[in-house]
Amino acid sequence: MVKFLRIWVEKWLNQETPPPSFPQIDFEKLRYGLRPGDVVLVEGRTRVAEVIKLITQSRWSHAALYIGRIHDIENPELREQIQKFSTFDPSDQLIIEGLLGQGTILNVLSEYQRDNLRICRPSALSHADAASVIAFAVAHLGTPYNFRQMIDLARLLFPWSIIPRRWRSSLFRSNAGEPTRTVCSSMLAEAFNAVDYPVLPAFKRLENEQVELIKRNAKLFTPADFDYSPYFKILKFPFWGEVDKAHYRELPWNQDGLQSNDDDTFT
Repeated sequence: MVKFLRIWVEKWLNQETPPPSFPQIDFEKLRYGLRPGDVVLVEGRTRVAEVIKLITQSRWSHAALYIGRIHDIENPELREQIQKFSTFDPSDQLIIEGLLGQGTILNVLSEYQRDNLRICRPSALSHADAASVIAFAVAHLGTPYNFRQMIDLARLLFPWSIIPRRWRSSLFRSNAGEPTRTVCSSMLAEAFNAVDYPVLPAFKRLENEQVELIKRNAKLFTPADFDYSPYFKILKFPFWGEVDKAHYRELPWNQDGLQSNDDDTFT
């Protein structure tokens, strides 16, 4: 009975809405612009994604680590370890991500070709440390998720009117916030912490007027933190290409006064 309930909840939480009619990004340019160690942010379309967006007040509900193609992995032992989890073609571009109900898995970048994506690049990260970040993530492949996190997320999706008032703050500020951050971002934060690469560190002033960095608790990270971090370069690949002074007025704007309502309707 418990197993059946868990499977039902997983399917319900992971149900997706249809992708947008037109993409915001040029996926072909994006996939050619990636390099191993980049963080890929996803504007998800599942019920879980909507909860995360609500809690974090951000469009980005999911984060994944781009590791490249199998032949991009220089360490033969690491490459062999990845192949144990791979059922994909050697030419496929791969990511490591954490999915509700599946845990930490290997997946193909093309899984998100119809979604809105953003690339966060740790621009100062050395080649050797990028390999270490990838190795850290690979070591976590197969790590399961805590079923209690799924229950907390499911409870958040019910209307507030049926949840007792005394539960609201615990769901939104504690019970819900921590699991969602753990689901999609904690492992990535731990990977960068492991090589001392800053994401959103705290600072402590010492008695000698010097300053030291304090690593932030990885469980507190959300996908949007990689977007917000000053240590990650943001790369965008718009559907219409780069818009500058010479070309933005030449875009095919509607001339009838229509405006979008963010739900594929125009008024």
